[in-house]
Amino acid sequence: MIFSKMPKAQYTEAEAAELLGVSVEQLRALVQSHITRGEQDLDSSLTFQASDLLVLRVLAGLPISAVG
Repeated sequence: MIFSKMPKAQYTEAEAAELLGVSVEQLRALVQSHITRGEQDLDSSLTFQASDLLVLRVLAGLPISAVG
């Protein structure tokens, strides 16, 4: 994977959702269905690293593209 610029160290929920092409609610649902255990409460504001976004893309079956 080649980045056009260096990825950020952390992404907010809104930034992560935008990069994945989903809503914040869909992003939270992805995290709950693939990362957390069941109905575990999520923090009010999640942050993500570029590697987290890649994993979520793969788990959700979304097209893989450069993040950043």
